[in-house]
Amino acid sequence: MRIAALMVALLLGQGATAQEAVNPGTGAVLRVLDKLNAKVHDVTLPNGARDVEGLVEIHLKECRFPKGNPSGDAFAFLSVREAGVAQPIFRGWMVASSPALNPMNHPRYDVWVLRCTTS
Repeated sequence: MRIAALMVALLLGQGATAQEAVNPGTGAVLRVLDKLNAKVHDVTLPNGARDVEGLVEIHLKECRFPKGNPSGDAFAFLSVREAGVAQPIFRGWMVASSPALNPMNHPRYDVWVLRCTTS
């Protein structure tokens, strides 16, 4: 939580405080790119859910957004692993507006956060 709040504070141009107010989303919309065949697929996952896209399994732990601004900058905690491999290829917070802050590095797949979902 502290890292995510710091990242949001920096993105919003505010001081580096760990007390930024956020709301939890009910899930997230993610975009998956298969670099081999250039196919893009949007995936909607509820918090805590897993989905298999091609040869990777995506687990969304949680999605959050700035308090009172559901269309604001979303950030989500993801774990992505290759099918049949226990070690994740990515595990951490991803920020929708700046996926390069903590990118997933995989030769075939790219995954990034588009937005949180709300009830």
